[in-house]
Amino acid sequence: MASVHLENVGVEFAIHNSVSRSLRHELYRVVGGTVKTQNRAVWVEALKNISFSLKDGDRLALLGHNGAGKTTLLRVIAGIYPPTSGRIEVTGRRASMTDITRGMDTEMTGRDNIVARLVLMGYTFTEAKRLVPQIAEFSELGDYLMLPARTYSTGMFMRLAFAIATSTTPEILILDEMLGAGDAHFVEKARERLLEFVDRAKIMVLAAHNQAMLKEYCKQAIWLHHGEMRFFTTVDAAWAAYVAAPSGIEPS
Repeated sequence: MASVHLENVGVEFAIHNSVSRSLRHELYRVVGGTVKTQNRAVWVEALKNISFSLKDGDRLALLGHNGAGKTTLLRVIAGIYPPTSGRIEVTGRRASMTDITRGMDTEMTGRDNIVARLVLMGYTFTEAKRLVPQIAEFSELGDYLMLPARTYSTGMFMRLAFAIATSTTPEILILDEMLGAGDAHFVEKARERLLEFVDRAKIMVLAAHNQAMLKEYCKQAIWLHHGEMRFFTTVDAAWAAYVAAPSGIEPS
């Protein structure tokens, strides 16, 4: 059984030796939340006191304006960011589509990147090597897999990253929008694979700005505002609160 449990989770980022307003605004744009200064450091409180639980069958939408903390929360659930306060407990294999190129090295060959990325995702080297042929086939990169990834176009690199990220069935799927991948001819193939991926997952967390998409794929929703959780309710109720909220995110 898969599960996700967050209890009073908070995430803060500290940038030392500057209190400039330009830096405050840039940090706010990138990670959202609340910006404050203390002891000549700039602190971004990206998440504050987030608590909720998910179990098998749950499909959770994250709503909020840009800078509300959605991506930070996704990365906490994915295990990329550790909480600076509170605790998180996750049971089940996770797959995050928020950072699909994480751990990939452009100096390594495509094949070596497949193995390295899968090991980072929690597989053994033996398991990773066993998955190489199916990933190679889906990526359609052929002999390019024996070349350094720096020789790839952006589309080719994203195709490889997407093929790796969707190579196995996760129990907990973490998505930032319903992304496409790579070159135009590959997008439809990627979309079909991603929909299959969603169907097989036991728990899904999706951040998006499209109401129809969220209603189609999600049962529950959280509205985040400046790093705080305002509602944990149905998609319709959370969406109504979200669209009625002020859109400005500039720090005071």
